Amino acid sequence: MAGSNGKQKTARDMILSLALIGIAAAVVYFLTIPHDDHAPDLKRVDYRVELLTARRAASYPVAAPEGLPSTWKATSVRFQGENGDRWHLGFQTPDSQYVQIEQSTQKPADFIDEASQGGSATKHTEMIDGRTWTRYTGGRYDALVLNGTPGSTTVVAGTAPFAELTKFVAALKLQ
Repeated sequence: MAGSNGKQKTARDMILSLALIGIAAAVVYFLTIPHDDHAPDLKRVDYRVELLTARRAASYPVAAPEGLPSTWKATSVRFQGENGDRWHLGFQTPDSQYVQIEQSTQKPADFIDEASQGGSATKHTEMIDGRTWTRYTGGRYDALVLNGTPGSTTVVAGTAPFAELTKFVAALKLQ
């Protein structure tokens, strides 16, 4: 009988050890691993210097929005003169969606595919501020592509719905 009591102690000790390990794991999980479900707060960037540089260096009129509400936050900007005079300006919308303008002198088909991340042209066009834009869908981003700009391609794309993309396009000024 003495042998069975030792086995019961061993099983009980093992169960207690597992319970303590479970409690320790729960404490580590809740105290050290972030559980924040909202998107990170993106830092606002000032794009004025890059815009002036791009407008001086690019071989096409560079577009940037004017008059957007302050709730639209510029989050990324770059001009790459060595890579097809490529202009990029990204914004976070008031609904935490993403909108970007991309311009380049690269081959249009490749550039549109890259900027829309795989989008395809639809038969739907929109006249915005006197310019015709074609909708692209099916990629990671929806996009509006400016028609009839010889020598360069302009794409407005992002995760935002077409209504937001249209609002952004309406604010663009080309210089």
